[in-house]
Amino acid sequence: MRAFLKKEWLEWSRTGRFLVLLLVFTVFGIMNPALAKLTPWLVEIMSESLTDMGLVASEVTVDAMDSWVQFYKNIPMALIIFVLVCSGSFTGEYEKGTFIPVVTKGLSRRKILAAKALLLYGMWTVMYGLCFGITYGYNEYFWDNSIAGHLFAAAACTWLFGVWVIGLLICFSAFAKSSSQVLLGTGGVAMGVYLLGMFPKLASFLPAKLMEGLALLQQVCEVEDYIASAVTSGLLVFLCMCMAVVCFDRKQL
Repeated sequence: MRAFLKKEWLEWSRTGRFLVLLLVFTVFGIMNPALAKLTPWLVEIMSESLTDMGLVASEVTVDAMDSWVQFYKNIPMALIIFVLVCSGSFTGEYEKGTFIPVVTKGLSRRKILAAKALLLYGMWTVMYGLCFGITYGYNEYFWDNSIAGHLFAAAACTWLFGVWVIGLLICFSAFAKSSSQVLLGTGGVAMGVYLLGMFPKLASFLPAKLMEGLALLQQVCEVEDYIASAVTSGLLVFLCMCMAVVCFDRKQL
């Protein structure tokens, strides 16, 4: 398993996946406070045009909350890019037939699955932590993060939602034949859960609730309101991994 983990890391490095994700999450991390910081300047530039149109632009003041609003708007896009980049993690191996030599030499399929899952979860944690850390650092430097309530609890909820999505990705990758099937399956389930969240009685139990971290920052909701959805997400991740093990054990390589 250690050898396969090393092989996976080399593949991430040589194919450019690690560099692409590093750049994407770094850019998003910088862009959140940058957009907030530039907003007054942009409004001032546009004020003359707005005046000609009969509109009056009032003075705009920004704080750390504006930057965190950008963070929670941008992180879903970063997660989508992560899924797109990693959707071929298993299917690429199926197409090349690179699983066959290691399996015939005695490497357990479950260790292969565990190695790939460990790297995917680890990469998501590192990239998400990088994006959050950059935004937090700039916000602390320019303003004051104390204006945001339950800051780390909200961040943990969004991270857990990403873990659930990656669980779906691994589950579909265990039996799908192409990356497009993996994307359709993962996106379809995520969209279905989002639509179910429109029903008030179900919303508090679904993983989609975890993406409402901004409500925690604005203290509209309390941490206790997210416990049910966090427990559900954890159980679904466990279920996804169990299904992935069963499917991958029976998968024709």
